[in-house]
Amino acid sequence: MSGERVKIGVVAPASRMSPEVVDEVLAVAERRYGERAPEIVFHPQCFASHGHFAGDDDTRAQAFLDVANDESYDALWFARGGYGSCRVAEAVVGRLTAAARRKSYVGYSDAGAMLAALYRAGFGAVAHGPVAQDVLREGGDAAVGRSLAWMVERAPEALEPTVNGTRKTAAFNITILSQLLGTPLQPDLSGHVLMLEEVSEAMYRIDRALFHITSNAEVRRVAGIMLGRCSDITPNDPDFGMDEEEVARHWCRKSGIPWLGRADIGHDADNKIVPFGVSIPRR
Repeated sequence: MSGERVKIGVVAPASRMSPEVVDEVLAVAERRYGERAPEIVFHPQCFASHGHFAGDDDTRAQAFLDVANDESYDALWFARGGYGSCRVAEAVVGRLTAAARRKSYVGYSDAGAMLAALYRAGFGAVAHGPVAQDVLREGGDAAVGRSLAWMVERAPEALEPTVNGTRKTAAFNITILSQLLGTPLQPDLSGHVLMLEEVSEAMYRIDRALFHITSNAEVRRVAGIMLGRCSDITPNDPDFGMDEEEVARHWCRKSGIPWLGRADIGHDADNKIVPFGVSIPRR
């Protein structure tokens, strides 16, 4: 890390963030970096409420632009997932300035919609990784420490173990990627190792989403698929008869996409950082 403190802005393009996250995240940063801790600014919009969302669409979009277009910030960190990023992503990307292109962006789950839009637009420091709200999980200190380590210093130990800086990678929640396909947010993943994870879905839904993903002509140009953790799978009645790996292998085989094994990502505190494209060390 350079002599100047890194400044990170936290925004919530989807659901609102729990207020107790602030003190917990700041404590993690202090323990990890001491006096060199990054300056972490939580946009007031993170705590707004508009039905399901952290403020209405205009409020959430403007908060993202406030941080992304501000030269003083080095990184934009997603407060949490939930739902709502797809409602603002296209409009936001169209209003980003050159300052926004010099930042790092980290999130996962619903944030995948925004990450996809940024990556499609040519942003070079986009990564799937823990959100601020993850600090409230068991083991959450390590999770948010991992995202801070990537934003502050591009720490290699924060990365998913197979990310080696020589091949393109990308990572998404299965449902989110499935919904993005065919929309103006779909990024070009040609030649990428595509890592996928899921949470709280029944096996038939995972199967259907993987059918949709692997049937997409653009996705069929990926270098291969890796499957992360699929946690809290809801019951099927009758039992589906296949687990998530069997389903992923099935659709890789049917589509001709290489199966590359398991990835260390998921909706949990062990979720690792996966940069989009080729990981570039901080200069």
